[in-house]
Amino acid sequence: MEISPLIIFLAAIFTSNILLTNFLGMCSYLSVSRQIESSFGLGLAVFFVLTLTTAINYVVYHYLLIPFDLVYLRYIIFIVVIAAFVQLTEMVIERISPVLYYTLGIFLPLITVNCAILGVSLFMVIRDYNFLQSVLFGAGSGLGWLLAILALAGIRERIRYKFVPVGLQGAGMSLIVTGIMALAFIGFSGIVVIQ
Repeated sequence: MEISPLIIFLAAIFTSNILLTNFLGMCSYLSVSRQIESSFGLGLAVFFVLTLTTAINYVVYHYLLIPFDLVYLRYIIFIVVIAAFVQLTEMVIERISPVLYYTLGIFLPLITVNCAILGVSLFMVIRDYNFLQSVLFGAGSGLGWLLAILALAGIRERIRYKFVPVGLQGAGMSLIVTGIMALAFIGFSGIVVIQ
């Protein structure tokens, strides 16, 4: 039975969130989530890159790699596509919003090695999604990542002025909050399963 693209989209946001159920893309998530503005900017960049690289990688995989029997090169080709697209995104952000560009700093080019982006392209292949399913899976994963980083940034801003034991300040509290958010998202996993 083929899963509806809309179900895949909603599941990628909530029940199979790439960040909170697969724990892919944690490095930039934990590092940039100190302020809502920078988290939103990085989240939009990840959403944009995830959606479009998933579509491009689908086309490359099905129309170049499979016909020419080069499937064994998919990891390298997917990474090249992602790197090229991230460079393009970086140039656009620098041109449109220099403030956001400097706020994101090193984490913008690091989207290239964000394992969530490569993971979505590989999940698309493993799960044998068609083009529409793949694009909506990429978009849903990007929105799920954006939602997760915004939630953590909001919580981190709220607890910044609260008493937190010294040993839990910083990454410790962020990981605890992430774990609790993951439990909440996984709690919905009985509704729909796309894996």
